[in-house]
Amino acid sequence: MSSTSVSTVRTASLRRAWDITPWWLAVALVYGLSRVWGWIVFTVVGRQQGPGPWGDGAMGYLQFVDIWDSDWYRRIFTEGYPAQLPRDVLGHAEQNQWAFYPVHPLLVRGIDALTGTGWALTAATVSLLAGFGAALVLYKIFDGVPALREPRWVNNVGKAPLWAVAVFAVNPVAPVLQTPYAEGLHLLFLSLAVLAVLRGRALPVVIFTVLMALTRPTGVAFAAALGVWWLWRSVVSVRRRERRWYQCADRWLVVALIACAAALSWPAIAWAVTGEFTAYTDTETAWRGDNRVIPILPWVDRGVNLFGPIMGVVAPVLLVAAVVLMLRTRVVKEALPFFARVWIAAYGVYLLLVLHPQTSTFRLLLPWALLAGPLVHVSESKAYRTLLVVTGAVLQLVWVGWLWHWKELPGGGDYPP
Repeated sequence: MSSTSVSTVRTASLRRAWDITPWWLAVALVYGLSRVWGWIVFTVVGRQQGPGPWGDGAMGYLQFVDIWDSDWYRRIFTEGYPAQLPRDVLGHAEQNQWAFYPVHPLLVRGIDALTGTGWALTAATVSLLAGFGAALVLYKIFDGVPALREPRWVNNVGKAPLWAVAVFAVNPVAPVLQTPYAEGLHLLFLSLAVLAVLRGRALPVVIFTVLMALTRPTGVAFAAALGVWWLWRSVVSVRRRERRWYQCADRWLVVALIACAAALSWPAIAWAVTGEFTAYTDTETAWRGDNRVIPILPWVDRGVNLFGPIMGVVAPVLLVAAVVLMLRTRVVKEALPFFARVWIAAYGVYLLLVLHPQTSTFRLLLPWALLAGPLVHVSESKAYRTLLVVTGAVLQLVWVGWLWHWKELPGGGDYPP
């Protein structure tokens, strides 16, 4: 048999196998390939690592992914949280575990108690599996959008939803989803909460919102999104004369209020344990070198540092305008349900109000993973979508090589990922 015939037979066999592949396996294969690429990226960059805080030279994969904020999660895993807030001689709070939320490290501790597999392996595995779960849930969200239900493959796997999962899986900061960080678990809970809202299931929304609010500090933004969504639904119902105004105090208002309580629970727990009302906020601002939380000003300061006194003030305004315009585009409106757009807007406002912009900002944009849907919806061209995937994969090398890789700056320290 000629090589051409063999190639034709193999191609036909692969097509037949694909034709009977269920959607969840297709998503798992796509996400699994992306994580293999993430392993390659971390392995290659880790071998280039020189002396630093975590070793004297080249680092293996598991050692290399277990650096930066993983150190703080490891402390929670081994020591828990300090009962007394550490402060310097001037009374300023020092960096400590209270800045990091408990669900991920305590879950890892529970698994380790059963398996004895240790911190790094267990924590990285939990993140890896959570990322797979998030990819599956994101597929179901995208697959529920009419605009993304393009002609499907024979096995009824959605082309656009699967492309969107691929774009999400190789986004520039996606490698963090296989490290001992809480991003993977948080994204799983966030995706489940969004899907539950879209399906109108209040109890799952409560459960996943509480878990999410104790995994990463996004509870305030999600509570705001739920509140805006409830208000919008109520106004629409009243205008259509479907309900009277007093009937709007329904289960979704209760869900929004519970979400507010969940968002405030971690600062409240820090207060209860340490006896200091501002224990959490003081700890968060310890990384800034300034105990004040002034909304928006850090964005202006960063803009001035990067672009000068005039463009530095204009830059944050242009950034906000760009996000608003993006959310109002036809592509985004068609590819994302209303609540998903509200969530993206709420999280953007939250970052504008509380974030001190730095190199970690790229990683903090991961909760905008739903934007993979509109990106794919821009064009049905296979070349365009392939370009999105390839570009994201290349930028992963840039992100890991620039930010995850430790290279001490002339003034000491290094930019965090």
